[in-house]
Formats: sequence, C-alpha cells, structure tokens
Amino acid sequence: MTASTSGASAPETAVPETPAPDISVIVPAKDERDNLPELIEEIAAALDGRGFEVIVVDDGSGDDTGEVLAELMRSRPFLRALRHAVSCGQSASVRSGLQVARGAVVVTIDGDGENDPAYIPALIAALEAAGDGVALAAGQRTGRKASWAKRQASRLANGLRGRLLKDQTRDSGCGLKAVRREVFLRLPYFDSWHRFLPALVLREGYGVTHVDIVDRHRRHGTSKYGILDRALVGVLDLYGVWWLRRRRKRVPQVSEITVRDRAMP
Repeated sequence: MTASTSGASAPETAVPETPAPDISVIVPAKDERDNLPELIEEIAAALDGRGFEVIVVDDGSGDDTGEVLAELMRSRPFLRALRHAVSCGQSASVRSGLQVARGAVVVTIDGDGENDPAYIPALIAALEAAGDGVALAAGQRTGRKASWAKRQASRLANGLRGRLLKDQTRDSGCGLKAVRREVFLRLPYFDSWHRFLPALVLREGYGVTHVDIVDRHRRHGTSKYGILDRALVGVLDLYGVWWLRRRRKRVPQVSEITVRDRAMP
C-alpha cells in the first residue's frame, strides 16, 4: 500500500558546492550599469579555459547596477554580486570581495572599463613565473587617457610615493593587480589601501613584479573620483603607510619544530 503524500512537503535537494576556482576577479563598481555587461564578458573571454569567479561589489549605486547584475547572473554561473547599502569607497569594495573570494589568486580590476581585462592572463603569468617569494603582480599604465590635470596629479603623487615608500612601483594607481590571496588577507586595512598594495606587500616580506598595461577610455559615464579629494586624503594616507613600514623592522621566518616518535594525544 502506497503511503499518502498529501500535506507532506517534498524533501529539499541539497545544492552541490562548486569546486573552488583558481582565480577570483574582484570588480568594485559604483553606478556602472552600462559598463559592467561588456566588462564581465571581456573578463570571461580573457580567462576562458581556467577556473575563475567574478565578484562584482555594487558600492551603493544610485542607478540600477544591482538589477543589471541580477539579470547577468542568471546565465553566468561564474558571476557573484555583493552590494553595499551605502557607498563605502573603492577600498571597502575590494575588501568585501576579498572576504568572500575563493581563488588562490585574487585579481582586482576597476568597474569603469578603463582597465583592459585582456591583460589579466599576463598578470597571472608574471606572478606564477616570479615564484612564491613574490605576492603581487601590479599593472602599470602606459598611454594614459585621463585629462592633463589628472595625469599631472598622478605623476606628482606617484613620484612622492615612490621617494617616500620605496615601493619599487612607477604607478600604484592602476586598478589591475594580481595578488596571492593568503598574503592579501594579511595586509592592514584602511580606506585607500588599494593605492598602496605594493608597499604593504613589501612590508610583509614579499616581492612585487610589474606588467605594463595600455590604458583605454571609459566607454560610459564619468569618473567618480576628483583630483583634489584624492590628493588631500592621499598625502595623509602616504605618511600613514610610511609609518606602518617603519614600525615593522623584521618579518619573522616561521618554521614548526617537530620530533620523531612523539606520543599521540
């Protein structure tokens, strides 16, 4: 006799967990609904054949960026999306993405489309070729498409940063970077930390390598960052990072002591 199923709910089917990807791409985005669809497709094309995930962090956008992402996620299983209730800035967006990233290598790329995803494989290859002692492959922009005023401000800021921090990097403002996740998670967090990743990685005792990136024009919208606000805050951050580096005199080289025939607990 068959038991009646009337009124009984069907058992829930567990959703199998997907294997952790090799690469996590974090895209901070604020009001970038028009740029994200094409950018996400470019990232997917650049990483075709590799295990990857793309994590877009909607930083409290006032447009329908969230709705655009939800629609894209329906047909793109590699895509994940987070949302800040209010805008918290680019560094906070990168950190939110990092906290949920599963890849051993984390790639950051700006959501405005000015960074070309075609360079992501070159960054990853440079990081892998450099060996375990190097934790960051940093893009350095060439052929800047920004206004003359922004280029001059960037040149002066990079020059001051390089002299003070000695971070071995010509252009720390490029959004394209590949970082070993285990090292990324160790870095001290503060607003604007994404502009000082080379110095912070060096502080942890790891090396930095570089890849030249050809800059390109933003396709849609306008920049969310001005010149004066970045410059004024950046000077304070610069001296803060300088202080952090001076306060770490030596990075411990840690190894565990082991003995043979040790009694089991």
